[in-house]
Amino acid sequence: MPKLKTHSGSKKRFKITANGGVKYTQSGKRHGMIKRTTKQIREHRGTAVLFKSDGDNIIKYRLPNG
Repeated sequence: MPKLKTHSGSKKRFKITANGGVKYTQSGKRHGMIKRTTKQIREHRGTAVLFKSDGDNIIKYRLPNG
């Protein structure tokens, strides 16, 4: 069997936490801030953790060596 490679885009976007979760940066903060409400900008600050089922798929298919 050939080795599985890590997906290049995924290794830049996701990090695996100590408990096996997948951490990601939230979207909607790059440009067009004038359109967004202050609440939206504030709530999308920082990082968040994916739901378990989504995180499991990322680890299995995109970050097999992570």
